[in-house]
Amino acid sequence: MKYKTLIATLLMGSALTMNAASKIDHIEPADWFAGMKNPQLQLMIYGKDIRSAEVSTDYPGARIDSLVRLDSPNYLLVYMNLKDARPGTMNLKFTSKGGKQTVRYNLKERAMKGEDRQGFTNADVLYMLMPDRFANGGTDRANIKGMRPYSINRKEPSLRHGGDINGIRQHLDYFKELGVTALWFTPVLENDSPDHGNQSTYHGYATTDYYRVDPRFGTNQEYSILIDEAHKKGIKVVMDMIFNHCGFEHPWVKDMPTKDWFNYPEWLAPENQARNKNTKTIDGAAQVNDKYLQTSYKLTPVLDPYASKVDLKETVDGWFVPTMPDLNQRNTHLMTYLIQNSKWWIETAGIDGIRMDTYPYADRKAMALWMEELNKEYPNFNTVGETWVTEPAYTAAWQKDSKLSEQNSNLKTVMDFAFFDRLNQAKHEETDGWWNGFNRIYNSLCYDYLYNDPSHVMAFIENHDTDRFLADGQDTLALKQALALLLTINRIPQLYYGTEVLMNGTKQVTDGNVRRDFPGGFPGDTQNAFTKEGRTKEQQQMFQWLSRLLHWRQGNKLVTEGRQTQFIPVDGVYVVARTLNGKAILTVLNGTTHQKKMHPERYAEIINNTTEATNILTGRKIDLTKDVTLPPRGTMILEF
Repeated sequence: MKYKTLIATLLMGSALTMNAASKIDHIEPADWFAGMKNPQLQLMIYGKDIRSAEVSTDYPGARIDSLVRLDSPNYLLVYMNLKDARPGTMNLKFTSKGGKQTVRYNLKERAMKGEDRQGFTNADVLYMLMPDRFANGGTDRANIKGMRPYSINRKEPSLRHGGDINGIRQHLDYFKELGVTALWFTPVLENDSPDHGNQSTYHGYATTDYYRVDPRFGTNQEYSILIDEAHKKGIKVVMDMIFNHCGFEHPWVKDMPTKDWFNYPEWLAPENQARNKNTKTIDGAAQVNDKYLQTSYKLTPVLDPYASKVDLKETVDGWFVPTMPDLNQRNTHLMTYLIQNSKWWIETAGIDGIRMDTYPYADRKAMALWMEELNKEYPNFNTVGETWVTEPAYTAAWQKDSKLSEQNSNLKTVMDFAFFDRLNQAKHEETDGWWNGFNRIYNSLCYDYLYNDPSHVMAFIENHDTDRFLADGQDTLALKQALALLLTINRIPQLYYGTEVLMNGTKQVTDGNVRRDFPGGFPGDTQNAFTKEGRTKEQQQMFQWLSRLLHWRQGNKLVTEGRQTQFIPVDGVYVVARTLNGKAILTVLNGTTHQKKMHPERYAEIINNTTEATNILTGRKIDLTKDVTLPPRGTMILEF
């Protein structure tokens, strides 16, 4: 039934049942839902000279509060109040000099109450992947009609490779076998930008339609089916969104709804596009002139109490790259559009969370309003924002109800770039008596008092924007230490696809080298790492090791609710404990390249009179009445 409804939704844009003289191209959103806590609905009407139209409806319980006529004649905003409206088909009557027309608009019944939607938590482990690089489901994604020129060429790291939604869906059992409980994809929405040489928007961060899955990934219906099937297997799905910018080919760029829809929109004027001063931006992707403002990529001015106006403007109003126009979230109509879009995807596809890209680059007050709206409608939902600064105090100030910020962000979950940064330094160092090695992790976690809720902090060791943890090597000892720590501390852990089969790479040449295809996901692959038989001996050992740890973690309240205690590294050994109801685990790491001993008496406050523990990574019993020998870079997770 849900799929039939979804098909009807997709057809709505072309089946508006109007007379032949219609000026309306389409309406966003294409449908809406009765019974929302916020009864307001903004309809963005697209059509030639539609701005002057009058609109009315006689649908019971619905009224039109206002019509907003924007700067462009080809848009009209209709603000409605649906407080008392019930599900059904509403007639919207448009009257203009060109005549009259009626649009049938669906108000749908919600699948569940907003309170019943449960977001991801620290009981989950998120598995992040890039749809274009993970797997192809058997469909030829080349030459899709209606798309701007693009190539599928797996030999080029920055062109499209042909992965899709069905490819992900066909491997849901792989995720179950591995033991992850949530999937985070990079954006799946339409990126209808042409290739520029050997560059493309395969990554998904240049949206050209906020209500349409990119046809090269599949359809809205296929996305919904994937989420339904993932839910049946106990797997959540997190949607990646971007409010800071859109794609250069979005219809808003050629025909701006208002003069302030974008930051520094004058650069988009044809005469300024032609007046090139040959000034290259930091990404080297395009050349610009003096009408263009580049972001500094420095996020500190957003919270800096001493920030200058020019620094703040460069951070927030400057463009991320010249090919991604910077949206002005201070425009209330634009922000209403974006807020509604989030709700529409939650209601339509049933996503279990949102990851918001480039969070501090967007207007701070507007983003706080977005989160306030989502929290009211979906109090148990979860959103994580990308806040790429490697100091805990900065990250903590972005979390909901933080006492460090005079303005409440309402953002429940933040990303722990400090943990990522310190861990990737520690892996190259010997843990000494002061600052190096795992002392860096100790000295980062000790600032958890800054967070309003440390269990709503997402930790990771790598992602699509960083070098892979293994870089160009295969140091599985360091990797196991990183994963053991990641999966046992008081955090929401996030993994990056392929780590379990030792995928490596650095960004030295291009980001594409850390976004390689998963082996076995594409026709013609000589190796299939989705199966035990297709993995090398080393890959299988790593997969088994991580899978064992992940399955042990599932439903383990010691990890999700237990009190955390960490011990200052002594003689190179770093220990983090979790305790709950008389049970305990010790994550024990030898942060040196030499054999070391863990002295149980030092950890007596946790161990008490316990004489034996189980290393859950091997199943072996460990005698706690004497010193425990740790091999170089050794890792143990002791449960007792």
